[in-house]
Amino acid sequence: MFPLAKTLIAATALLTLSASLACAQTSTETPNVSNILNGQINLQSDVARVNTQTNGVSGNVSGTASAAGNNLEVFTMNNTNVLNNQFVGSSADIVAIQNANVQNTGGTVDLQSQAVCNGADISTDPSDVNVKSNQVCDATDPYAELNANVSNANNSVALGSTAAGNSFSEDTNAPNTNIVTRQTNNSFEDAVVNSTVSNVNGNVSVSASAVGNNAQIIHY
Repeated sequence: MFPLAKTLIAATALLTLSASLACAQTSTETPNVSNILNGQINLQSDVARVNTQTNGVSGNVSGTASAAGNNLEVFTMNNTNVLNNQFVGSSADIVAIQNANVQNTGGTVDLQSQAVCNGADISTDPSDVNVKSNQVCDATDPYAELNANVSNANNSVALGSTAAGNSFSEDTNAPNTNIVTRQTNNSFEDAVVNSTVSNVNGNVSVSASAVGNNAQIIHY
C-alpha cells in the first residue's frame, strides 16, 4: 500500500509541474499590452508664483512658473490602448506668474511661465497603438505672466510665456496606429511678457503664446 501511494504522489507532482511549464510558455508568447484608463476632473484654481532675485551668478540661471489643471504623461514600450478624459470646471483659474530680477550672470538666462488647462503627452514604441482622448477646458482663463529684468548677461537670454486651453501630443513608431482626439475650449487664454534686457553678450529671444487647442501627432 505504501509504495503505491508514493507512486500516485509522484505522478500528481509531475502533472502539476507540466501544467505550470505549459502556462509559462503560453504567457511568454503573448505580446505585452498596456491598457491605460485616465479620468481627471479639476474644479478648483491652480496658481504658481515665482519671485526671484539673482546677482553675480557665474553659471546659468533658469526659472519656471508652471500651473496645470489636468496633466497626463504616458510612456510605454508595449502595445498600448489609452482612453483619456480631462475636464476643468468653470470656477477654476489656471495661473502662472514669474517675477525675476537677474543681474551679472556668467551663463545663460532662461525664464518661463506656463499655464495649461489640460495637457496629455503619449509616447509609445510598440506594434499597435489605440488612443482616444477627450479634453474639455471650461476654466476662466489659463493665464501666464512673466515680468523680467535682465542685465549684464554673458550668454544668451530666453524669455517665454505660454497659455494653452487644451494640449495633446502623441508620437510613436508603431506601424498600426489609431488616434481620436477631441478638444473643447471655453476659456480665455492670456500670455504676457514684460521685460527689460540690457548688456547681453549672446542672443536674446522673447515670446508670448496663447493657444486655445493644440494637437501634435508624430508617426515615424
